[in-house]
Amino acid sequence: MRPLGVNYDTGLQYDGRSTRRRFDAGTVRDELRTIADDLHAPAVRVSGNDPDRLTIAGEAALDAGLDLWFSPVPMDLEPDEFIAFLSGCATRAEALRTSGRGDVVLVLGCELSVFCKGFVPGETSGERLSTMADPATWTDQDKLAQLYEGLARWGDVQQRLVAAARAEFGGRITYAAGMWEDVNWELFDIVSIDAYRDQQNAATFHDELLARQKWGKPVAVTEFGCCAYRGAAARGGSGWMIVDRAVDPPAINGHYERDEEEQVEYLLELVEEFDRIELAATFWFSFAGYELPHRPGDPAHDLDLSSYGLVATDDDGGWRPKRVFGALAELNGGRG
Repeated sequence: MRPLGVNYDTGLQYDGRSTRRRFDAGTVRDELRTIADDLHAPAVRVSGNDPDRLTIAGEAALDAGLDLWFSPVPMDLEPDEFIAFLSGCATRAEALRTSGRGDVVLVLGCELSVFCKGFVPGETSGERLSTMADPATWTDQDKLAQLYEGLARWGDVQQRLVAAARAEFGGRITYAAGMWEDVNWELFDIVSIDAYRDQQNAATFHDELLARQKWGKPVAVTEFGCCAYRGAAARGGSGWMIVDRAVDPPAINGHYERDEEEQVEYLLELVEEFDRIELAATFWFSFAGYELPHRPGDPAHDLDLSSYGLVATDDDGGWRPKRVFGALAELNGGRG
């Protein structure tokens, strides 16, 4: 397997909050050079829902010598709206691709069945994620029928989306799919999945990834990772759901023991799984949780516990590497 890539957040605005309020072009350039030079990553998946920020970070990634996976992530839009949004982003991705500075892959959205409207019941992404996480959804036959009916509508939209993007973009196209999503991969050039192993899917995780090879196309893991507290690996992609945002300021909703080795062990175990499969690319999620500062003297508000970041941020916009940063750098250094 090639060295591991890294996800890089330019900011998502949704549900009245932002995952990155500060955005400085100089900082972005420095952080992308860190990903290239210190983490020895071959590629970066640049994501967010501000096209200008995506373009700035995309240019910085190519300048740093990284392959660019340009990943606009629409939030809470109807199908016609997110097709128009992604088509506009495809035009920007094409300008980056034709600049001749490096390889550019266009990632047409992320887990759209829950992040956008019209498929899973719920007006906001938070409500839709709650529906997916609710055990009753999967045992109540009426709720399950409603869910599958919505997911089928997502299948119908895929062809329209890809056709609109290919009219603007001449390179390879993929989509960051949730493991529950049924995607017509004949439409795409790369089969990509957000692959979080947790206690629910651990027994079938390897086989689920291996099954994606049936399309005869390159397979990529667009996201994998876990948080830095004891037991976070068992929660996988839901490990971030430990913050109570109904209070001001947001607080950790219980007692969790900080454990940065949890991330390291998860990284090594998942890489071992991935090494058994011929993957075209893998991306740790994520470089930083910019709005999830580490507050060592205030455990109740140490929001970094809910972050998947390779680095821990602080309230002033600075950061320090976590243990997983060094582990990933060492892995990549041995694979270059």
